[in-house]
Amino acid sequence: MGDYEMMDKEEIYSKVLRAGRRTYFFDVRATKAGDYYLTITESKKFTNDDGSFHYKKHKIYLYKEDFSEFREILAEMTDYIINEKGEEVISERHQKDFKREDNEFVAQEAKTSEDTNTDSFTDISFDDI
Repeated sequence: MGDYEMMDKEEIYSKVLRAGRRTYFFDVRATKAGDYYLTITESKKFTNDDGSFHYKKHKIYLYKEDFSEFREILAEMTDYIINEKGEEVISERHQKDFKREDNEFVAQEAKTSEDTNTDSFTDISFDDI
């Protein structure tokens, strides 16, 4: 019965968001006291040289007392980004090229943003906002 209880706790409520090489798992879990909390797990797929895959996972724990503030800040940040940059994706990072690893993209991005940041403010077009 102990095993069933553990399994039951793992499966309270779950959603999965697949986003390219990243997958986000949202899981409602139970504390020992029987309250619920949320874990958000980012699983990132990496291709090994031999063509096989491995995954790196990062987990965030979110408890009830932080929900409203977390939600407010997340909304503020996502709104800020959309307001500043629109909904169109600007970087090459999100293009569906599964062979490259992130650090190549980061290096490219850092280089281009340094080059263009200073004078890009003058030629922003507001047509597509």
